[in-house]
Amino acid sequence: MEEIQSQPDNYRSSSSSASSPATSRVPSSNFFYLRKPGSLRQPISFEDSPDWGDDTDIDVRADEGADSINAATTPGSPTLSKLNSSSLPSPPVPEGASVSRRITGASVVWKDLTVTIKGKRKYSDKVIKSSTGYALPGTMTVIMGPAKSGKSSLLRALAGRLPHQARTYGEVFINGRKSTLPYGSYGYVERETSLIGSLTVREFLYYSALLQLPGFLFQKKSVVEDAIVSMSLGDYANKLIGGHCSMKGLRSGERRRVSIARELVMRPHILFIDEPLYHLDSVSALLMMVTLKKLASTGCTLIFTIYQSSTEVFGLFDRICLLSNGNTLFFGETLACLQHFSNAGFPCPIMQSPSDHFLRAINTDFDRIIAMCKNLQDDHGDLSSVNMDTAVAIRTLEATYKSSADAAAVEAMILKLTEKEGPPLKRRGKAGKATRIAVLSWRTLLIMSREWKYFWLRLVLYMLLALCTGTLFSGLGHSLSSVVARVAAIFAFVSFTSLLSIAGVQSHLEEIKIYTSEESNGHSGAFVFLLGQLLSSIPFLFLISISSSLVFYFLVGLRDEFSLLMYFVLNFFVCLLVSEGLLLAVASVQLDVFWSNLTLVLVHIVMMLSAGYFRIHSDMPGLLWTYPLSYVAFHTYSIRGLLENEYLGTNFAVGQVREISGYQAVSSAYEISASNNAKWNNLLVLFLMAVGYRVLVFILLSFRVGTSLCRCKIFRCNRDSTRDE
Repeated sequence: MEEIQSQPDNYRSSSSSASSPATSRVPSSNFFYLRKPGSLRQPISFEDSPDWGDDTDIDVRADEGADSINAATTPGSPTLSKLNSSSLPSPPVPEGASVSRRITGASVVWKDLTVTIKGKRKYSDKVIKSSTGYALPGTMTVIMGPAKSGKSSLLRALAGRLPHQARTYGEVFINGRKSTLPYGSYGYVERETSLIGSLTVREFLYYSALLQLPGFLFQKKSVVEDAIVSMSLGDYANKLIGGHCSMKGLRSGERRRVSIARELVMRPHILFIDEPLYHLDSVSALLMMVTLKKLASTGCTLIFTIYQSSTEVFGLFDRICLLSNGNTLFFGETLACLQHFSNAGFPCPIMQSPSDHFLRAINTDFDRIIAMCKNLQDDHGDLSSVNMDTAVAIRTLEATYKSSADAAAVEAMILKLTEKEGPPLKRRGKAGKATRIAVLSWRTLLIMSREWKYFWLRLVLYMLLALCTGTLFSGLGHSLSSVVARVAAIFAFVSFTSLLSIAGVQSHLEEIKIYTSEESNGHSGAFVFLLGQLLSSIPFLFLISISSSLVFYFLVGLRDEFSLLMYFVLNFFVCLLVSEGLLLAVASVQLDVFWSNLTLVLVHIVMMLSAGYFRIHSDMPGLLWTYPLSYVAFHTYSIRGLLENEYLGTNFAVGQVREISGYQAVSSAYEISASNNAKWNNLLVLFLMAVGYRVLVFILLSFRVGTSLCRCKIFRCNRDSTRDE
């Protein structure tokens, strides 16, 4: 301990006096956190809470729907320390801002929480080590720390969303009870969420409400409008979200607020947000935090992670949990955190953001910068701004916090919050499966009609391919010599149109990402998603099949009978269903456009080779090519059915006397069956393959979501929590 206490004196800041000896600490009165308005030249010590007097105060107002922060003078407010300590109620909503509906929050307490994930780190499996803290209704609690410090793991542990390989020790209390968070009682916003760019903000939230909530339509419209008001999205409610198909839409700040508004539709008691300021500039970040502060004033409990923030944003936090390598270096009020760093010998320099100072002190990555800069010099002779041992700082801060009054105050508050059980959180109702299937089907149809890459471009490509193939094989006639060319035409049409389905990879990947996001919060399911996607794709695929088939059928000059034409269209339609199912199966495994396209091209090429055109099935090698590839390739059944539809029941004259059947004429070029029901058997096999591929997708999606989002039972005390950590 003596070694630890002697090391902080080596810290030198670029903002402190360069002439100060290394053994003397800079007085804390030279450092400040907040200033009284108008006194820009007078530094204020954060040791004393700044009293802003009774004359004026700066009020940050977020106008509903606005994208700017307006400053207004209001009557004097109480001191900041009282506000942060929650001894006073939240300030009233400023005039001119829309009043959001009150939300009943819930207290969250975690005690000695340890999370281990096997193989997560090389040096330790413990990503969270004996963390203790709490969050109260109507407040914002932030989990801060450098990269890989355990912020997201702690947030997921509190929300019950850890992966299946994680093990949790310790206790988590909700309103003083050891219980899990039921559906609808909380919302969780991922760091990167998928939005539907072809929908407006209001449409996106409305469809989300239809998926999540039971009840009547007017009730869902009401909660959507409340969510829009809460996240200050009024000016963007009727604008497209954008981001797909080269659509111009919302900026990153507005998109982030839309993702939060989606969770507010359920009116949760607790809202977990992973990096709300992710990829936001300083203005968007400040607007985001002011909006969340306004949301917290309605009573909701906010817990979120953050990597770094400006001074203005830092001043909006109520409590901070500071992590480094899974260790809790501090938990308490924001001003107390500044005092804690000062007591440990690391006061915040003048004109430096508190969060920047915290991360500079506890981020071990700075040690590499120190090693790089050993031989470099600045204007003062050396790079004094980076001359600091972060390992020593982390040990000092941790030891100081454990013996501080802040840690004792946290323990006392936790004891008070858990000594008496509060009301349990109730499970909210959920929309029925039939409702969710109908909503997903209609929403996907709307997306198809608006995204030209999803629908219109693919339709044009299929028409062009049918036109090219049809004109290439036009004028064949109906003689015996045209049989081989017709077989080639049908093979090219089926094979290349099936291969063209890879144009929909990007759209299907976006659908799967949206499904994953909705499934993680319980808004959807694999069966609901697949059935809704199938119902919405049927009109699209049928339009492609009938338009492409008509062009090809009449250009090539196939038999002019209506029943034969309808079978051709139906066969090609089911073939497209199988191809779409194969695409979904590959996209469910390979969540990357490049690898999905590469895999699909390879699979289609292998199926084309084993379809029986380049070499008939009886002449193929028995191992692998005949069994199982030729039976797995859906091209085989589609081409065979179309040839049987065209040639069974026909005869060709050979010379003046002799005739041969269509079956005999085709057999030398392609192996078909002589049965009159053969073409319907092939159609049945295609239909079963379309169903089988979607069953496979159902299994893949269920397995994928189940493994990545498996909930752990973290809301119980593990009997082994007392073992050595």
